[in-house]
Amino acid sequence: MDGALSGLKVIDFSTLLPGPFATLMFADMGAEVVHIESPTRVDLVRVMPPYANGQATAHSYLNRNKQSIALDLKDANSIELIKSKINDYDIVVEQFRPDVMKRLGLGYEALSSINPRLIYCSITGYGQTGQYRNRAGHDINYLALSGIAGHSGRKASGPPPLGVQVADVAGGSLHAVIAILAAVVERARSGLGQYIDISMTDCAVSLNNMAASAQLAANHGTEAESAALNGGSFYDYYRCADGRYLSIGGLEPQFLQGLAQALELSIVAEKGLSQLPDDQKLVKEAIQNKIETNDLAYWQDFFAQRDLCVEPVLSLAEALNSELSNEREWVVNVPLNKNDSAVEPQLANPIQFSRSKMRYDYVGQALDVGEW
Repeated sequence: MDGALSGLKVIDFSTLLPGPFATLMFADMGAEVVHIESPTRVDLVRVMPPYANGQATAHSYLNRNKQSIALDLKDANSIELIKSKINDYDIVVEQFRPDVMKRLGLGYEALSSINPRLIYCSITGYGQTGQYRNRAGHDINYLALSGIAGHSGRKASGPPPLGVQVADVAGGSLHAVIAILAAVVERARSGLGQYIDISMTDCAVSLNNMAASAQLAANHGTEAESAALNGGSFYDYYRCADGRYLSIGGLEPQFLQGLAQALELSIVAEKGLSQLPDDQKLVKEAIQNKIETNDLAYWQDFFAQRDLCVEPVLSLAEALNSELSNEREWVVNVPLNKNDSAVEPQLANPIQFSRSKMRYDYVGQALDVGEW
C-alpha cells in the first residue's frame, strides 16, 4: 500500500513550526520532502531542548521522513541549483517575510516561469498584503489580533497562555495543507500551478466561526465567560478534592438531565439551560461543591459507565500512555535511521485511511552538506 501522496515532491524552505509541521503531514503521507536549511544560520528546532538520541526532540519529530540539505541561499550557485531542479518538483513551501524569496531570485514568478505546474505556498504571520505584512509576530500575537484571546480565559485573570500553538498549527500548518492539496486537485483540471498566500492571523480568525457568525450577522458580541462554550455555562472544568480537574460538557437535554440525576443536583436540571448569568453561576457553584468532595480517581470510576460527557483532565504524559492512546495508536516508534533497529517514540500522524499507508521511515536527520 502506497502513501496517499506518493509521487508528490516538495521543497521546503521553512523553519520552526508552521511550515515544517505542514510538510511533515505531506512526508508521512508519502510525499518526497527536501528540507532546505542554511549552513550558517541553524534552524532553532535543531537546538531547542530537550534532547534524545543525540539531537533535539522537536527536530527529530518535525523533520522525520525528510531529506535535509544545506544550501546558502545568498550564494548564486545555490540559486541556480534550485532552479535546475524545480521542474522535478510539485510544491514549494516557504515561511520568510514577504518579498524575501523574491529578492533571492526564488519567488513564485521566477520559479513558475520555469515550472508552470508549480504550487507555491507562503506561510507568514500577516499575509503578503496590508500594513502588517512586514511586522514580526508569534502565535500569541496572532491569537490576540484574531479576537480569539479576547473571548478566552477568565474575566478575572484574562486570556490564557495556551499549551499548544493554535494559530501556528491550526491556522498556518493545517490551512496550508488544505490549500496545497486543493491546488493539486485544481491542477489536475487546469494543468497549472498557482500561488498560495497563507496568513496565520487570517486563518486564526476563521477559527472563531460560531462566535464570529453571531457577531457579524446578529451583532452579538462574545467576551470571556459569556457564552455556553467559553466558561459562561456549566460546560467547564471543575476542581476535585485532590486538586485535579474534571471536564464537564453535555449541553444537550439528555446529558443535562443525566448529569443532574447522577450528581443528585436538581438545580442542574432546573437551571442548566438558562441563559441568565446568575442562574449559571448557581449551577456551577453547585457542581463545584459536589465535585470537590472526592478526588479525581473517584470521579473517573463514577462516570466511567455513564454516558454523560465527563472526562478527567489528563497531563500530557497520562494522555500519551492512556488506553485511548494505545487503542487509537497515538504513538509510533520511528527508526533513528533508515533500516535502523533503534527507535524513538513519536506522535503518529492522526489520519487513518482504509487503504493508504502512513510511513515512518526515520526521524529527522543530520544536516546533509553533500550533493542534492
